[in-house]
Amino acid sequence: MNDRRLATLRLLSLVGALFTALVIMAGAFTRLLDAGLGCPDWPGCYGALVVPDESSALLHSPDAPLDASKAWMEMIHRYLAGCLGVMVMALLVLAWPRRRKPGFPWRLMLMLFAALMVQGAFGAYTVTLKLWPQVVTLHLLGGLTVMTLFIWLHLRLRRVARGEAALAARPLGALMGVATMLLVLQLALGGWTSSNYAGIACQGFPTCNSQWVPDTDWGEGFHLTQTVGPNYLHGALHAEARTTIHLAHRLGALALTLALALVVIRRWHRREMRPWLLTLAGATALQVALGIANVLLWLPLGLALLHTAGAVLLVFSFTLVAWKLRHSRQAVKGRQRQTRGGWLHA
Repeated sequence: MNDRRLATLRLLSLVGALFTALVIMAGAFTRLLDAGLGCPDWPGCYGALVVPDESSALLHSPDAPLDASKAWMEMIHRYLAGCLGVMVMALLVLAWPRRRKPGFPWRLMLMLFAALMVQGAFGAYTVTLKLWPQVVTLHLLGGLTVMTLFIWLHLRLRRVARGEAALAARPLGALMGVATMLLVLQLALGGWTSSNYAGIACQGFPTCNSQWVPDTDWGEGFHLTQTVGPNYLHGALHAEARTTIHLAHRLGALALTLALALVVIRRWHRREMRPWLLTLAGATALQVALGIANVLLWLPLGLALLHTAGAVLLVFSFTLVAWKLRHSRQAVKGRQRQTRGGWLHA
């Protein structure tokens, strides 16, 4: 593979990561505008590739009146997701000649393609199952997974361009493992909170509805076998169940913040890691502040959208810290081996 093609792959992977973040934000904006069912079918809108006029929409789906602004928001989100699929296909085509080369991340590209296909299925089911919270939550997690794979692919391609060997698969330690699990759990709780419209179920902070221990219903709040079929726009759970979900999201935020703070403290002695750790700490503090502000200000549209952006930034920064820890560890070991070898040959 010539240098120009490899440079194109690196650029595409970076653009893909940033573009995925844009698609996630467009999806969040669609959800916040209650436009998730702006088009009652998939992949078209009232049977068309563009939003039709009111009479055509009425003929196609008489039980789903057309709201043109919401329909266009939903279709723009789909168009953007389609562009993302084209990017991944372009990556595969450009990388095909190199697929058998040692150290080339071909399997990672195939994982990215598979993740995007699954994400497309979640997008379809989000509409056909009428915003079923389980699917909406998985759709959010899928988008963040695609973004993470793009980031990891870009970093791998940078190593290939520098002629460096692929990183050996080494665990990053128990603390990073716990932090990873808590991050995934908190992202899932955020999606569950949003999809069940529980963002302001707890009013006030740090108390919830002026209570430290509010009335809750954990069984109903996390009843993962909800009936498929009802329209879940605006949610279908009672107040105590939504309070439970919101409270769980707050507790998850506390646990994740403590875990990430420990990661920063434990790794701070490594000077080469400090810029990345500061980025992670800043992203964590920003996300916590946005969460609190959303509660106190009753979930205004702009702040709610920024909270999703904060989650994207947190995943970005955490992925970079994980990569740098892994890369730095190998680099240090390599230097140590070279030093020992130098003494032996002296």
